[in-house]
Amino acid sequence: MDSINIDAWYKKYAPMVFRRCLGMLRNEEDALDAAQDVFVKLIHHQSRLYNQFPSSLLYTIATNTCLNRLRRQKTQGAKTLETASPAHCDPEYERVETDMLMDAILSGESESTRAICYMYHRDNMTLREIGGLMGLSVSGVQKRLSSLRSRAKIKWEGEQL
Repeated sequence: MDSINIDAWYKKYAPMVFRRCLGMLRNEEDALDAAQDVFVKLIHHQSRLYNQFPSSLLYTIATNTCLNRLRRQKTQGAKTLETASPAHCDPEYERVETDMLMDAILSGESESTRAICYMYHRDNMTLREIGGLMGLSVSGVQKRLSSLRSRAKIKWEGEQL
């Protein structure tokens, strides 16, 4: 496997990482700091990483980085909850659960298909935006998502038997 090229990954994936961080933290300054932390982590661990599924890896690192920041804010009193809510009502818990389901559905999919799925379903990007980033036409993105839905449905039905 090829070792990673952090500069290339930064140029290609920094906007995706920032959007993920912004979506979770809801604050542009915090999101910029978190996105920078993601790439700092890459630098520290680059000897253990390979150039395989970089968008999924970065998405996961960004998610974990943001969840850690949110936990830290909560324990430091920056965010106080007026009422305690059970885990099944916690939006952060639901997001993590959704990410785990997406990982299960996307196992075995190509990096580009995984990235398209995350951009569309988690980052709420338009087909045109995704196509521009991935070098695909709008219909190409639609075909990828449709094909993925079909495979996911078959996978889901197979597990239900």
